[in-house]
Amino acid sequence: MLWNALLLAMREIRRNVMRSFLTVLGIVIGVAAVIIMVTIGGGATVQVTEQIASLGSNLLMVSPGQRMGMGQRSSASAFRVNDAEAIFREIGNISAVAPSSSQTATIVYGNENWSTSVVGSTNQFFSAGNWVFKSGREFTENEIRAGKALCVVGETVRKELFGEQIPLGQKIRLGKFACEVIGLLDAKGQSTMGSDQDDLVIVPLRTFQRRLAGNQDVRLIQISVEDGASTEKVEQAVTQLLRERRHISSNEEDDFSVMDMKEIANMLSGTTKVLTMLLGAVAAVSLLVGGIGIMNIMLVSVTERTREIGIRLAIGATEREVLLQFLVEAVMLSSLGGVVGIILALAGSFALTDLMQIPFVFNLGIVVISFLFSAAVGVIFGYFPARKAAQLDPIEALRHE
Repeated sequence: MLWNALLLAMREIRRNVMRSFLTVLGIVIGVAAVIIMVTIGGGATVQVTEQIASLGSNLLMVSPGQRMGMGQRSSASAFRVNDAEAIFREIGNISAVAPSSSQTATIVYGNENWSTSVVGSTNQFFSAGNWVFKSGREFTENEIRAGKALCVVGETVRKELFGEQIPLGQKIRLGKFACEVIGLLDAKGQSTMGSDQDDLVIVPLRTFQRRLAGNQDVRLIQISVEDGASTEKVEQAVTQLLRERRHISSNEEDDFSVMDMKEIANMLSGTTKVLTMLLGAVAAVSLLVGGIGIMNIMLVSVTERTREIGIRLAIGATEREVLLQFLVEAVMLSSLGGVVGIILALAGSFALTDLMQIPFVFNLGIVVISFLFSAAVGVIFGYFPARKAAQLDPIEALRHE
């Protein structure tokens, strides 16, 4: 009986190819939209997570002043190098502490010049920020203490100043002094906020303070927490230590802020997941619209085939067989739309993720759910027309023209 229903359904679909195509188009668009939206959202979530991880593992960022919103900060005195040393010395579960300051400067090599961010820090800057050397080396302790005119450059700086030349051993001018390039960092790409992480030059902190800044200020302390250790506990310990060192009384607010990159990663990932669910839900509405289209066409089909239904009932077909015939036809239409939608969605997702430069994350779960949902739409919206056909009076159906 089921096989006969399948054959009749396929015959009817072939008989009205254009109408069948337009009927399943709503399902195709709905399934494709849901899968594409969820795939792009999943890729965006993975990209955000990777970009946050590239900033540093288990990283705390300590800066003077409190955040006031829109990137502004309240005024507060800067840190000193001994603040960072005290954090590393007195607080456990810390793998690296990197005091740093930065400012924008124009760097010159030969006839080329480039405006970039110059960072003064120590070797722990590289380990705290998960930086990998493409070539060259770090600073030695003697070079850091003496404030030698040496620097390490990012990939963007290498590309803009040196082109295809090897930068190691070359001298570039930073502001009013020249420094020798001793290292080249591996590329990281853009950060979550869209800035180029590779557009920087790192010099020893003492060199920066003496030759560029003209002061002993430390504007940022990066703290890398050991794997498995609680960043929340380290954050509390750092806050307490800095309050003591900056002589902040119990009734006063902190004049510095501690930012946990893990919390930011979770917040951004959570936001992208919520947006993905919202976009998927909006796209799923088109599936319901497609289901209504199927019900509409099946009702028309019942009206057109009333005489055929009457003949089948008159020669002995049961109501159950007629119900199954139209229900199978509706499910075949919706399932066909689901399959075509999945194929188009995977092709479209691959093309869009490549265009948007985000990872392609194949989600088998959403593909299966979309197909099952499209089949369920066929059952739900096809039942009413099928039931109407099965309950026709054979005599009245035979009289129908």
